[in-house]
Amino acid sequence: MIAALPLFHRIAGRPVIVLGEGEGADAKRRLVERAGGIIIGDLDAGVAQGARLAFVVHEDAALAEADVARARAAGLLVNATDRPALCDFTVPSILDRSPVLLAIGTGGASAGLAKQVRLRLEALLPASLGALARALSAARPALRQRFPEASARRRALDAALGAGGALDPLTDQAPDAVARWLDGAPAAEAGVFEIGLRSNDPDDLTVREARWLGTADVVMHEARVPGTVLDRARADAVRLMMGSTIAPDGRLTVIIRAAP
Repeated sequence: MIAALPLFHRIAGRPVIVLGEGEGADAKRRLVERAGGIIIGDLDAGVAQGARLAFVVHEDAALAEADVARARAAGLLVNATDRPALCDFTVPSILDRSPVLLAIGTGGASAGLAKQVRLRLEALLPASLGALARALSAARPALRQRFPEASARRRALDAALGAGGALDPLTDQAPDAVARWLDGAPAAEAGVFEIGLRSNDPDDLTVREARWLGTADVVMHEARVPGTVLDRARADAVRLMMGSTIAPDGRLTVIIRAAP
């Protein structure tokens, strides 16, 4: 189970309350401005203008608790700097390759750890990643024409964007990479594949097994297959217990048998 649900919240042009002074409050104001939000420094004024998020940045614990209580009573979601127990949401360390954003969070456990993870990832992700995302967005009509079936379209993209694929996002991509790929994009593998687990540890999956599971349209599994393994499948993949039947409609199906 994850401790919090990661979400991306659009605040451009919307009021966001920031209460407090000093470096911590200034940092939150810069964050809100970076996302296009309108900073409101008064709780009542922010509520009147329709704010839904509040940052509370006070050194004084009693003042922080009081403002958090007031904000929650007004129906706002609250972040209280350096006070995880008072937070409805936490602020991740952000890796920006717009429109691709990576948010690294620790649930308030350690902002320093989140920052160092982000810095490591910064070195891995090329500057061309944002341009690749924009090119894929612009190519949606052509993708639908080339692969009319959603499952075939998803598999083709998975193959192209996978490690070593034509559009591998961890390598620098030319501006016309998506167009060139579409010109000769092959149909991705489909059919039924079987995984026999060697243990209940999902890290024991081979690279190929992990790829099948992560791209499958349908996952059929025995009752003893642990949730930690099933969590490696796409969230929107159909999950069926063994013994169910499915139509052979070209979807990528993975059968998982439990470890001995």
